[in-house]
Amino acid sequence: MKKKLLSILAVFGLILASGCGNNAKEENDVKEEKAETKVEESAEEVKKDDEETLIVYSPNSEGLINSIIPAFEEKYGITVQLEQAGTGELFTKLRGEASAPVADVIFGGSFSTYSENKDLFEEYVSSHDSELPEAFRNKDGYKTSYTLDGSVIIVNKDLTDGIEIKGYKDLLNPELKGKIATSDPTSSSSAFSHLTNMLVAMGGYESDEAWDYVDKLFKNIDGKIQSSSSSVYKTVVDGEMAVGISYEDPVMQLIKDGADNIDIVYMEEGVIFLPAGSGIIKNCSHPNNAKLFMDFLNSKEAQDILGTQTTNRPIREDAEVSDFMKPIKDIKQLHEDYDYVNENREKIIERFTNLLVEAGN
Repeated sequence: MKKKLLSILAVFGLILASGCGNNAKEENDVKEEKAETKVEESAEEVKKDDEETLIVYSPNSEGLINSIIPAFEEKYGITVQLEQAGTGELFTKLRGEASAPVADVIFGGSFSTYSENKDLFEEYVSSHDSELPEAFRNKDGYKTSYTLDGSVIIVNKDLTDGIEIKGYKDLLNPELKGKIATSDPTSSSSAFSHLTNMLVAMGGYESDEAWDYVDKLFKNIDGKIQSSSSSVYKTVVDGEMAVGISYEDPVMQLIKDGADNIDIVYMEEGVIFLPAGSGIIKNCSHPNNAKLFMDFLNSKEAQDILGTQTTNRPIREDAEVSDFMKPIKDIKQLHEDYDYVNENREKIIERFTNLLVEAGN
């Protein structure tokens, strides 16, 4: 009887063990299914807004706009309403509209400008952010990088015949006085980028030698400060100015489009390539469409478009790149101290403004 009881207990124990095993397996299966569902839901988290519209402010060149915007519209069935102007003008407009935003997104401009105006933006990190090089990921939570902009000099060959221009030092040539176009570093991101580029190239942000160079350069510019960054390269290609302090994308686009009267100069002292930014405006009307735009900018699809159809340098390392562009490895590169510039932007602007006042410009 005792043996029979032990046998019954043993069988019952096996049944319990089997049941527990099955329950554990079922629990694991449920957990895995929930995890898979969560991943799928995350991938589909951003849906289009009911109104299939996105309002974009952008200082970008026509080449960049015409490649990215139509591709985004086609992919998502969203109509983009675009307003183009200089970076400074657009950020002033955004600040004036802060209580009742008009734009959903600003597409373009330097990182330092975004850092200075971070209160204007919603926090959002694109779904492709982890696929970007570490240095260009959205660590602040509100600015999405998508391309690299390099400061360059645009030269009208007809108006500079016999004048050597290889870098910054050559812009001090008295023959160029009043013939150098630049926009205003206090309002233009491309001009401010050139200012910090020349400071690094000539000795450092706080170097008296570097600021002495800036002083001499703007005396040679002789007050010919353009209204916007686009006016700089346009006045040079149109023959109104001999030289312009500009940036790579629009100058290369002009050359690609057949402007054979201009050259692009990568300063022999060194070029800083900075990531261009994009961000979602706080309390905008179409936040989900804006998120889709950020995702698209970082996608390989959009980055391949940038690298093969435009004169922009994609930020993704796996993006396809046209052989039309000069290989970045063949250009002497300098590096921006982002933290210093972000913390001391106003100080740099103030010193530059005082320099202009003293020079009588």
